[in-house]
Amino acid sequence: MKGRVMPYNQFELSSTERLTRALGWFSIALGAAEMAAPSRMARLIGAPDTDTNCNTLRVFGAREIAAGVAILARPDQARWLWSRVGGDALDLAWLGRAMTGDDVEKDRLGVAAAAVAGVAALDVFAARRTRRVQRVQRQQEPWSARANSGVRVEQVVTVNRSLDDLYSFWRDFQNFPHFMRHVKQIELIDDIHSRWTAKAPAGMSVQWDAEIVQDREGEWIAWRSLPGSQVDHSGSVRFSPAPGARGTEVRVQMEYVPPAGRFGRVIAMLFGEEPEQQIREDLRRFKQLMETGEIPLSDGPGLWRAAQPAKRADEIRDYAGVSE
Repeated sequence: MKGRVMPYNQFELSSTERLTRALGWFSIALGAAEMAAPSRMARLIGAPDTDTNCNTLRVFGAREIAAGVAILARPDQARWLWSRVGGDALDLAWLGRAMTGDDVEKDRLGVAAAAVAGVAALDVFAARRTRRVQRVQRQQEPWSARANSGVRVEQVVTVNRSLDDLYSFWRDFQNFPHFMRHVKQIELIDDIHSRWTAKAPAGMSVQWDAEIVQDREGEWIAWRSLPGSQVDHSGSVRFSPAPGARGTEVRVQMEYVPPAGRFGRVIAMLFGEEPEQQIREDLRRFKQLMETGEIPLSDGPGLWRAAQPAKRADEIRDYAGVSE
């Protein structure tokens, strides 16, 4: 799994974008022709030159122009290509209905229908390919722009240990419960898949399956939950030399959509389990564990006061929410 890269490359991105832009310009050109010369377009495809058909072609032209402009504005978004697919379906339905009428040239209508069907197939291909590129980019960069419904957290800590030591420790997800207070257990399914069990407010727990989507040895680990999980979760950790030879800078980024959306975050805050605070405390424990070999525990009311010798180690460890 070392150095794993998802099946995506710059050539695929550029070729997909070129195809998408070509379809956008085609849509604008076709729409302009339908709006500017609907009578000529009707005769060209073999339909009667009636006011009804001309008005229909003008409406189709306006739709084509709008779709083309949207595609050119956001060629990385598949939804505008799917809107063209829907328009193609309407065009085919209209052509099919026109064939049943009188005073039509069925041969020309048939050629027009075949052309629309061919363009529709190209639109579907481009939409699927664009969606695939979007999905793979999202997997490779969990912190790219996403919907506003998620909770995003980023924290950085400097640890006085070598980059390789920290990467090796973090790469074994089963180490997480040692310093992550809200992670109860991580079961390794295979080299890239794992099952997470985490604590939730009010004594509940949530579980989800995750996969590693990026693993660059000594540099970057990224993971995300699988579709259908209780929690839509992704995260990444990057390791880089700290300035002044002070060890290694560890940058953790996490994003998740709580089961109850933004309302779930409000509930978590009421329980004193706000995500930014969770990650900050987890990284503090991680730093202590890696630098001293243990996490100093306090028998005081909070984890922020100076650590004192614990009189009841097991009890304090349970209170802190970390495992041995």
